[in-house]
Amino acid sequence: MTSEFQPQTFSVEPDDAGKRLDQFLATRLASAEISRARVQQLIQQQKAVVNGQAAKASMRLRAGDQIAITGEPRPKPLRAFPEDIPLDVVYEDDDLAIVNKPAGMMVHTGAASQHDPKNQGTLVNALLHRFRGLSGVGGELRPGIVHRLDKDTSGLLVVAKNDAAHRKLAEQFSRRGVHKKYIALGHGWMKAAKGTISSAISRDRIRRTRMTTRRQGGRDAVSHYRVLEQIESAFGKFSLLEVIIETGRTHQIRVHLSSAGHPVVGDTLYGAPREIIAKTDSPRKKDAPKKSAALGRNFLHATAIELLHPRTGAPLAFSRPLPRELTDFLSVIRGG
Repeated sequence: MTSEFQPQTFSVEPDDAGKRLDQFLATRLASAEISRARVQQLIQQQKAVVNGQAAKASMRLRAGDQIAITGEPRPKPLRAFPEDIPLDVVYEDDDLAIVNKPAGMMVHTGAASQHDPKNQGTLVNALLHRFRGLSGVGGELRPGIVHRLDKDTSGLLVVAKNDAAHRKLAEQFSRRGVHKKYIALGHGWMKAAKGTISSAISRDRIRRTRMTTRRQGGRDAVSHYRVLEQIESAFGKFSLLEVIIETGRTHQIRVHLSSAGHPVVGDTLYGAPREIIAKTDSPRKKDAPKKSAALGRNFLHATAIELLHPRTGAPLAFSRPLPRELTDFLSVIRGG
């Protein structure tokens, strides 16, 4: 329980007479920057009473009223909700499913109501509509979710349909028994045809949405890459890479490639330009039209995954090629 909601009593002074109950409490609890909505929740749950009686947030106070805070308000349990969204299901049985997630789709909902636009159109919402049952190990906001992909990353993702399967799959991920392969397009040419990046990753202290390799005490992270193609065109130099990760840290491939000076194309969070302008060889540069290319997502795709079936132990392997928007972008870059 936070100190602001410890049992305490306020006495209404004459200067506060006529104020609404929620207004009075928001002022008195201002040291914690508590929102009016939070105060109203406190009152609705009868954790703030006036003269020993339940009261409404709109109640007008009188001098001498005694207001008692009896505890901390508890938010209503949040849960994901089903939505009829098309899914590319690669494989399905009674224990698990393999789904090819498109870019632009968040894996699971956040801590807000189902009517919040941020919590609509998620993979979990689509899964709840498609499948009768999902595991509950991850809680009601993340049913079936064993691991995640970033919103702007596409590709294969494992879904658990029951708790036993979820625990077995989570164990495989924990002991690095699940093998995942990605295709990425990075800016510039890598120094070597293949290599390993093993910089520890932690959250950026300044920009909390970012991860970084520049802080001490991060979690170990290992990414192996192999150059599939070196591209040079008017749009610049690029490396098409196959990346295999041993660990599954937040933004791992994106952070590692950026730290090496080769941010993933489209990944503006880690230094990639929003738009790529082609250079022109025309001597009349002022008159030459400028060609540009923009992707609108990260050029990162989880193309293959290998694991053991959580019930039978049989090896499973699945793959999906690059989606159309990535192959089209490659054609533009190569032809520039």
